[in-house]
Amino acid sequence: MSVRANQLAALTEALAAVLPFSAPADATLHEFFRRHRQLGQRDRAFVAEGVFAALRRRRSLAAQAGSSEPRRLALAACIRELGISLRELDPALSRDEQSWAREYKARRPSLTPAEAADLPDWLWEALGAALPDEREALARAWLAPAPLDLRVNTLKATRDQVRAQLAADGIECALTPFSPVGLRVAGRPALQHHPLFTSGAIEVQDEGSQLLCYLVAPKRGEMVVDFCAGAGGKTLFLGALMRSQGRLYAFDVSPRRLSRLKPRLARSGLSNVHPVLIENEGDVRIKRLAGKIDRVLVDAPCSGFGTLRRNPDLKWRQTARAIDELAAKQARLLAAASSLCKPGGRLVYATCSVLPAENEAIVDGFLSEHPEFALGDAAAELARAGIPLESGPTLRLYPHHHGCDGFYAAVLERRL
Repeated sequence: MSVRANQLAALTEALAAVLPFSAPADATLHEFFRRHRQLGQRDRAFVAEGVFAALRRRRSLAAQAGSSEPRRLALAACIRELGISLRELDPALSRDEQSWAREYKARRPSLTPAEAADLPDWLWEALGAALPDEREALARAWLAPAPLDLRVNTLKATRDQVRAQLAADGIECALTPFSPVGLRVAGRPALQHHPLFTSGAIEVQDEGSQLLCYLVAPKRGEMVVDFCAGAGGKTLFLGALMRSQGRLYAFDVSPRRLSRLKPRLARSGLSNVHPVLIENEGDVRIKRLAGKIDRVLVDAPCSGFGTLRRNPDLKWRQTARAIDELAAKQARLLAAASSLCKPGGRLVYATCSVLPAENEAIVDGFLSEHPEFALGDAAAELARAGIPLESGPTLRLYPHHHGCDGFYAAVLERRL
């Protein structure tokens, strides 16, 4: 496709807004489009694809271009990642840029391993220490866009019914390999106005996120807490697994995140979910429930590195120091959430990170200080749900092995 000058200018301006990394890239891009309502649908698609391609490959593109300046990065992404030929690009370029683009396309500088993997040095080294045999395959997987996964709300439809209706509307789906209620959609169809979505029969949810809920395994009539509920994707699935019976609390410290749960909850058909805004992990509303809860999910705030396929800006926004700060917060949240569990209850600690500092180290530290808890068996719990996934005692999901986002989860059983 030929690229117009105004499209390239919009991509350059969008990158200039995103690259300071003062906010999540998707939020910055949403605000950019709000301020540029004159951009048509095709222009917006071009800008969005170019921005995320540049973010995924930012380090190698900048190394090859000799610059991380937004205009150069935009041109580099068009040439290397979007498959746009110089003939198609030339009309949008000045004469100097045409000359630079030809030189750039022919250039093949040597890259360091971290540059080639499009990761910051500290993260490349951390992965080498944590996952030496997986590092290169994982880094390659992060460079591909994530698929679009759906969760079928079994209170409203079966997976076969949803798949058939989507196919009738020209939307092809495959069954997710592990989740019994998941569908993986081909391409990027707009689903937000589809009747299945507006009726609450489907929700967008990564397959890995769905699997975490099977580890919680809530039963009808139980009292359950989603301790860091956010916008409520896992909350809604926990409620469906409970068949809308019992009591399910959705805790979060952010009114903005909880407000995003409300319309989803209204569509879901659930009547057992109770969103609760808390001030912190020591909130009195948590203390009132101490020792009364059957199941607790702590999907802890984390680096998010397991989601780099869909959030590539995270690898440039996070730092090694931030991981240390997150680990301290994760340990506090897990300890606070554990107070809710009654004897015989279950606590599931999870992150969408692949780093041991946020995962195994947190769980090991918790178990050393809380002898009333013991590590359960994630593989056995998944097997009870009929899910054929050999995970070992703790769940570790990786995009290059499982096709979903990267996740970690540990099942912690309270014995006393």
